[in-house]
Formats: sequence, structure tokens, C-alpha cells
Amino acid sequence: MKKLLLSALVFTVLASCKDDDPVNNQDINYSKLPQEFPFSKLATINGVDVINGGFGSGAAAHPTRKGEFYVITDRGPNTDYQNGKKFLTPNFTPTIMHFKINADGNIEVIKYIKLKNPSGQPITGLPNPAGMGSTGEVAYDASGNILGTDKYGLDSESIVAAADGTFWVSDEYGPHIVHYSADGVEMERISPVGVNTGPRKLPAVLAKRRANRGMEGLCITPDGKTLVGTIQSMMFVPTKALATNTTLTRIVTFDILTGQTKQFLYKQDGGASDSVCDITALSNNEFLVIERDGNFGSQGGIKKVYRINLNNASDVNGTDINAVDGLKVNGKALEQCTWDEITNAGIKAVSKTLAVDLVAKLGYEHDKFEGIVYLGNNKLAVFNDDDFGVVDDGNGNPKAKILPKTGKVDKGTMYVVDIQ
Repeated sequence: MKKLLLSALVFTVLASCKDDDPVNNQDINYSKLPQEFPFSKLATINGVDVINGGFGSGAAAHPTRKGEFYVITDRGPNTDYQNGKKFLTPNFTPTIMHFKINADGNIEVIKYIKLKNPSGQPITGLPNPAGMGSTGEVAYDASGNILGTDKYGLDSESIVAAADGTFWVSDEYGPHIVHYSADGVEMERISPVGVNTGPRKLPAVLAKRRANRGMEGLCITPDGKTLVGTIQSMMFVPTKALATNTTLTRIVTFDILTGQTKQFLYKQDGGASDSVCDITALSNNEFLVIERDGNFGSQGGIKKVYRINLNNASDVNGTDINAVDGLKVNGKALEQCTWDEITNAGIKAVSKTLAVDLVAKLGYEHDKFEGIVYLGNNKLAVFNDDDFGVVDDGNGNPKAKILPKTGKVDKGTMYVVDIQ
């Protein structure tokens, strides 16, 4: 890639978000990046190969071993169909891939961790039933037959690798934040008030996320105390018809020890069809977040990373996390208010400045830029969701997902890039 600008082939990666931590410095050879993940064939549907991919919906660094990473799939290969989705491989289990950059700079898979229910049985990516985080989507198989639901099903979108070896995973259904053991067994499922999955709760208003637009990003603060999640796009608060502020979305924080939450407003550059995706921590209050649209890079796609700060932003959690429409301004839900109305009410959104434009800097071609990991020293690891190599053909059936610039099937790829 002619536009690929990596300032060094080998550079220092730190064990925390602190650039001055001298204890855990280790030289990692990233000279062979960008590099695709290894793939096999998952299935062939209507003559179209579905690759065993999808890794890159979210990403995290190993908490202690530098040069090692985790990436996670979403719910599996699917296409739009009627009032839901065709699940092309209905028994697919959302999976974590643990890999490292080995001594010669190549990607080496260490293991795959399939997510499991509390009894240790593999889950699926099928939708949750009513009362358990349902989005109202109906699941169909590749032939259009209605499938069931999965109480523990997950549309996983981001991953946190905790210091104790466990994982926290965010999801687009509930939206849920799920705590998994090192072996991928569910330990706790945290959902909005009104979703019957356990005693610890997220604010009720988050249940008004749009289908397929739930909690897209998740990270942990460097002190290990707080999870920070991003809602992908504007929520339908109080209803789809009345939610008019298309650039307003929310960030939620969850204190792991106490279960207390906070919410902050984030102003997107684009509208309701654009996405705030993964998030990675720079400090306990400063983060990097993805903003993207759905286009390929060579077709005018927007793939940017912003540096944000929560320090001076207003907590809009309100006094009652049971309030289904959340905090209101002059009797209106926040999504009903203009930014001027919000500002006049004394509410401040998080501050943001551009850290990197991937299309401008790398000629980035992928459409679904969905995973980031901060490496220290202003270096950022970047991952994409390849959709298992398939997309919708417009009639609910799969066709190969082709990158317009190269003519090749899209595959999950790791890049490293400098940020401002």
C-alpha cells in the first residue's frame, strides 16, 4: 500500500497506557503489517464461500504480555431478510481469537475461545427472547425458515481482557455487558433495567438502542476499575418518531466494584446511519474512539479516530436509572433536543479532537473499521470486521464481499498507524 505510513518497523509497546512506564517495555516487530488473519472455510451457502473469519468486531491487548492480542467475532455471518436476519450458519458460536506477533513479525494464533453459557455449553449468535434483551429481530435460516432464540445469545461487538484473565464483552442485543471466564464461560450478564438477566443493571434508557445499533465499543480504564462503553448511534428515545437529534449518542461507564453507572453525550460528525465503534483508553478519563460510515475507503468512506475526554463532560445519568427515557430537558428526552437546547441546559458533551483519518493516512479500504488498541507512544493497532467474507445481495442471500480497490474478498487485517 503506497499510502501506508508506519514511522518505524520496530517500536516499543507498553504494558499500560502510560508512555513513561519503563518496566514492561518490549520491542515488537510490526514490520510485516498490514497482515491478514489466517482463515479457513466455514461453509458454502448457495455456492458462496463463507470464511471462518469475523474477527475484528472488537479488539484488546493482552494485559501483561506485549505483542499479544484478542479479537472477537460478532453473532456470525448473516444477511437482511424481511423483519430480521438470515443466519447463514445458525449454530455459529461467537468466538475470541488470541494471537501474537511472533519473532519474525507474523501473526500466530495461540488459541480460539468459544463463548459459553453459565453451564459451559456453547452459545449462538441468535437473538434473545422477549424480556431477555430482544431487539424484535426474527432469525431465519439460509432457506428462510424461522429459527428460535437463545437466552444467552450474543451479538458481540467489543472485548476487554482483564488483568485477572477474564473477559468483558459488549453486545448489541440487550445491550449487554457480559463477564466471561478465561475459558469463555459466562459469569455475569449486566443489562438495562427491565431486562431480566441479573441484579446489576445498566440505565433503563439504554434498552431503547436501535436493533443492530447497541453497545458497539467497550474498554477498561488503566486502573482496572471502570468499564467504558459506547452506543453505536442515536437511540430511539422516547420513540423512533420523536427522536430527532441524529448526531447524539451516549457513552456509559460502569464501576466494576460498586455497579454504579454514569452517562455522557457524544456528538457524532455524521448522522444516524454512521457509527461510533470501538473505544480504547489513554488514561482513566481520556480515550480514543472510532467514527465511521458504511462505505469502503475508496468509495468515499469515513474512517476516523477521535481523542475524547470525559473530564469536563456532564453526567446525564440523572437520579433514577429506572427512568425509561432517561434524563430530560424541559420535559423532553435528550434525543428530542437540539444541541443548543442541551447546551443551554448546562449540559456539556465530551470534548473531541481528530487523532487520525485512516483513509487519508493509509488509503484504508475496509468498510467496517471496528477494532482499535492503543499501543503507547502514539501508536494504534487497527482491525476490521470482514463480515465472514459475505454481504447481502439485496434479496437476503449472500454474495462475496469484495474490496472495490483490489477485487479481493475482504478479510480481517491488522494495521498499525501513528496518531496525533
